[in-house]
Amino acid sequence: MQELIEPAQTCVAELASNVIRHVGVGTAASLTVVMRDAYLRLEVRDPDPRALPTLIDAASDAEAGRGMTLVDAVSDHRWGVVLCGDSKVVWCELATDLDAPLGDARGPRVMRAEEHLLLYGGVRPGWVSGSGRLAVAVAEEVAIDLITDLLHWLQARGCDPDEVLDRAQMHVEAESGAET
Repeated sequence: MQELIEPAQTCVAELASNVIRHVGVGTAASLTVVMRDAYLRLEVRDPDPRALPTLIDAASDAEAGRGMTLVDAVSDHRWGVVLCGDSKVVWCELATDLDAPLGDARGPRVMRAEEHLLLYGGVRPGWVSGSGRLAVAVAEEVAIDLITDLLHWLQARGCDPDEVLDRAQMHVEAESGAET
C-alpha cells in the first residue's frame, strides 16, 4: 500500500499536532493503525475528551486552522471522534485497493454499533472492528454486556425484554431481506 504512505503520514501529523496544540505539549497520546475492511484506519487517543476537533473555514494565508480540513480532504470525509469517558479517539480512514473481507456488510448500522461497543466496553478501538477470532470474541462479550444492560434498563421501566428482543430480531430480518 505504498500509495497510502504520504496520506497516512499527513493525517497522523495533523492528528498528533492537534493533541500538542489543543491538549498540551508533552501530553501522552497513542496511535493505532488497523485495517477496517477496505480502509486503513488511523486513530489517535488522548486524555482530553473536551478538546474536540472541528472543521473551520480558515483563510489560505492563516497560520493555523486547516488541519482537520486537510484530514477531511485526504480521507474523503471519513473521520470522526469517539468519546471514551476520560479520553477521546480521533480517527480517519483511508481507502485502499483491497477488497473488504466482509463483503459489503459494513453499513451504517454496523459502523454505529462498533462506535457504541467502543464507548461501552473500553476496549482498544482496533479490537472491535477486527476480524480475528480474539477480536471477534472480545467484541461479542462487550456486545452481550451491552445488550444485557439494555434489557435490565428496559425491564426497570416496565418493558418486556423478550418482546423488545423479538421486535429487534424482526427489524434485523426485515433489513437483511431488503439488502439481498
